[in-house]
Amino acid sequence: MRTLNVELAARRYPIHIGTGLLDRSDLILPFLKTPRAAVVTNDVVGPLYLARFSAALRAAGVRVTEIVLPDGEAHKDWPTLNLIFDGLLGERCDRATTVIALGGGVVGDMAGFAASAYQRGVPFIQVPTTLLSQVDSSVGGKTAINHPLGKNMIGAFYQPRLVLADTSVLSTLPDRELRAGVAEVIKYGLIRDLPFLEWLEANLDRLLHRDGDVLAEAIERSCRNKAEVVVADETEQGERALLNLGHTFGHAIETGLGYGEWLHGEAVAAGTVMAAELSRRLGWLSTADVTRVREIHARAGLPVRGAALGADRYLELMAHDKKVSNGTLRLVLLKAIGRAVVTAEAPIDAVRASIDACC
Repeated sequence: MRTLNVELAARRYPIHIGTGLLDRSDLILPFLKTPRAAVVTNDVVGPLYLARFSAALRAAGVRVTEIVLPDGEAHKDWPTLNLIFDGLLGERCDRATTVIALGGGVVGDMAGFAASAYQRGVPFIQVPTTLLSQVDSSVGGKTAINHPLGKNMIGAFYQPRLVLADTSVLSTLPDRELRAGVAEVIKYGLIRDLPFLEWLEANLDRLLHRDGDVLAEAIERSCRNKAEVVVADETEQGERALLNLGHTFGHAIETGLGYGEWLHGEAVAAGTVMAAELSRRLGWLSTADVTRVREIHARAGLPVRGAALGADRYLELMAHDKKVSNGTLRLVLLKAIGRAVVTAEAPIDAVRASIDACC
């Protein structure tokens, strides 16, 4: 097992990465206020791992409430969020009950948001079961649901007490979901860690074939990169926005097509290529740099062209992005491979041209 810590100003929490961790109730018990937990999962992950996970907790004397949600980004909304509150209230869970998210990014986001709001805040633990959630969404405390006008527009910053990433569960992850997670892994190399990007280029095939050592290394290095950024800027007042490379374009794809049509990582991949193309048009990247960005995503089996929504529709959707400030669109772009910046200085004609070139 590998362990690293997120060292926030108010407190710290560990991220454990390894195999067989779903059975390690001893890793969870120290983070429970009382021996009571509500495990939130969905109807895909639940049949695979819920009984096993709950049994380990119950064997350790924990009273467990199980809450099973419908699967998918299309259900990341108020009605599904209310299913969590229905389960918590129906079982009379008190404010010392720990909410545990057992699932991917959607489950983690919704369970975390519910934990932040239920009785004004209850303890929260992340047990991510997809590559994307293990390398990105489970770390850092962003929780949210979607709105028809924009992705992740309603939520809260709410840190977990523990992240438990069991790499063995990735054996049941569909190939498409695995590849979507790789998009977020690539992101860390592009925005701040060139040696990691070079390592990925050398080890991508082994990662896609789920080599255990390569998976563990990719997850640890991704989490370390994210933890360092989160510690410096927990509530995204500055540097943390760099983690959104490709996301403004990508969220437009997800919202424009309808949530769930493209996986989040797929949309981010196409959005990252758009961001690289715009960076080239601003004189920051070379044509060879853009080709490099495109090729590593293509090798991972990810989209390198965006959905054909039209530039006007992209810009309309991007106007709802959380990085818009005083009506000005702020984008995460690349000054160089391995160095990202947030800028509001991209001319709208260049943004439009980059969208057209990549769709």
